[in-house]
Amino acid sequence: MQSPFTFKKYGKAGIEISELFPFVGECADDICFVRSVHTDIPNHEPSMLMMNTGHTQVGRPSMGAWLTYGLGSENRNLPAYVVLCPQTPTTVGPPLWSNAFLPAVNQGTFISSKVENKNEIIGNDFDPKKLVAYMYNEKFTLPEQRREIDLLAKLDAMRAIKDPQLEASIESMEVAYRMQTEAPEVFDIRKETKATLEVYGPGSTARSSLMAVRLVQRGVRMVQVYYAAGDPWDHHGNIQLHRKTALDSDRPFAAVIKDLKSRGLLKDTIVVCGSEFGRTPVAEIGAGGNGSGRDHNPFAFTMWLAGGGIKGGMTYGQTDDFGFKVAENPVHVHDLHATILHLLGIDHTKLTYRYSGRDFRLTDVSGRVVTEILA
Repeated sequence: MQSPFTFKKYGKAGIEISELFPFVGECADDICFVRSVHTDIPNHEPSMLMMNTGHTQVGRPSMGAWLTYGLGSENRNLPAYVVLCPQTPTTVGPPLWSNAFLPAVNQGTFISSKVENKNEIIGNDFDPKKLVAYMYNEKFTLPEQRREIDLLAKLDAMRAIKDPQLEASIESMEVAYRMQTEAPEVFDIRKETKATLEVYGPGSTARSSLMAVRLVQRGVRMVQVYYAAGDPWDHHGNIQLHRKTALDSDRPFAAVIKDLKSRGLLKDTIVVCGSEFGRTPVAEIGAGGNGSGRDHNPFAFTMWLAGGGIKGGMTYGQTDDFGFKVAENPVHVHDLHATILHLLGIDHTKLTYRYSGRDFRLTDVSGRVVTEILA
């Protein structure tokens, strides 16, 4: 089944982009579209795990955990790794941002960015203090919490043998303590101008995208924005529903690039946008809707990257004539991870952690840096 959507050429290179993404099209000269990404399994859960952890089974550290383990944090008062989502995505949830066997301090901090009214980015009940679960202790004051943490640290210092996990947990408590003073200001997007809010548009994805830029500006190493899980892109029965999900996503995705650029942050920030797999070029019949949906396709799909040393205004790789399998310049998820680590100054073969008798890494035993897309 051919695409029901029209395509238009954008940017100096004339990159073809669907009518669903006109705002992203405006940023074409800053984006590299990788059209030859492929993964291993055509199911949501293992593919989401692969995209986030480099492995199809639960139990491996997420990319954000690896990054913070390798690079540390630039802001002592905020987590180094933040996950923004209206609700837990699919059935996987926390394993997507888990630290697994890495120190506890490297786990992602989940923050709900749900918007009750999808026609606005800031609701009347918006309270930045309520975004992070368990961050505020109503029973103890800050001085009392400080004494508790100091006592725990003293007790730990008395141990003859140090426990890395315990020390990491204490460090996590330290970050949580300090967050109580800085986090409310970071998440308070009411302080942004009306013009900035309008660039992002309404809805949960817009709110998350704006928060992500504010967090990056304050030194958070990695921020992940998940599309609303309650209204996913998984349109098996009717591909026309993409018009709704794209409408929610196109504007804020483009706004991230424009906003980072205006704040002077795009050159030092890597923006990565995509999904866990692609869609088949044939219609899926009998799945509800009008019978013009698409099935899962792990053999070829597009992801795009911008900023942080990425060569903008280009496409890399291509599929066969049907858009089913990669025909040129394949890029596995491990290659994507290796490239991102490289841009952050890390050799993916050397960022390892010894656990259970072997050295683990994000890219497992493969992965190559896709040098062709580097500026």
